[in-house]
Amino acid sequence: MNGTAGRYHPGERAVQRRTGQQERADHVGRSIGDVIPPVAARFLAERRTLVLGAADRAGRLWATTLGGPAGFLRAADEHTLTVAALPTPGDPLAESLARGAEVGTLALDPAGRRRMRVNGRAVPDGRGGLVVTAEQVYANCPKYIQRRSPSDSPARPGTATAGTALTLPQQLAAATADTFFIATADPDGKVDASHRGGNPGFLTVHGPNRLSWPEYPGNTMFMTLGNLELNPAAGLLVPDWETGAALLLTGRARVDWTDPAAPVVGYTVTGTVHLTHATALTWTEPEYSPVNPPAA
Repeated sequence: MNGTAGRYHPGERAVQRRTGQQERADHVGRSIGDVIPPVAARFLAERRTLVLGAADRAGRLWATTLGGPAGFLRAADEHTLTVAALPTPGDPLAESLARGAEVGTLALDPAGRRRMRVNGRAVPDGRGGLVVTAEQVYANCPKYIQRRSPSDSPARPGTATAGTALTLPQQLAAATADTFFIATADPDGKVDASHRGGNPGFLTVHGPNRLSWPEYPGNTMFMTLGNLELNPAAGLLVPDWETGAALLLTGRARVDWTDPAAPVVGYTVTGTVHLTHATALTWTEPEYSPVNPPAA
């Protein structure tokens, strides 16, 4: 499974050694636990959005977004996160979450450039929400988060459109994105959801089924790249901050380690779902992170 209390799985260890970051990763890994401390509980209770990664019934990984008013996320106790929301109709994870699934979640505060991961197993609560039993809990640094503030948009029915390749409008959305999220899993099926950010253009579109992006320096734990070392399956979420729509992708990733200090991830798209109304939240124009490298 993924690193817990400073322990990492072989894929994460391999990447840490390859990049010369094993000692640093050991230090940072001490922050990983299985308890939601009071400060984390307060952070979660204030959030309006949650990114969730999981596998669908066919085993394909996806990342999606859930939203609600402050308080829709709540730490019921130090090992339990409740989520008062479910995916919208047509979301590829709706069916698997209705039955229970391993999940990686990321609670994001764009306005404060803060984020926290809670990974574990989710089951339906019978009241239109989820209960997540926490197995991993840890905060991340503010790097590459574009500052935005949310507002509520009128509730309206949405549509879901599935495909096997990116349409031209979807290619444009990806090519101009400043943020996306990625779900990966280790060989045991333990899922992680992570954030990627940069200036528009950092996510490169090579065609309807091919994307790539640079891996900027991060926390040195290498949860995402460690999972990809052992399991190439990955799901991507490209949010439309202006409308509440979302582009969900599933496929396979391969890391180019030609330069171990600057790896590049290539991504092959095998499935797409466009949700016109993934959440009822819209966001202000971005204030780009001051640490974003120039886009190539």
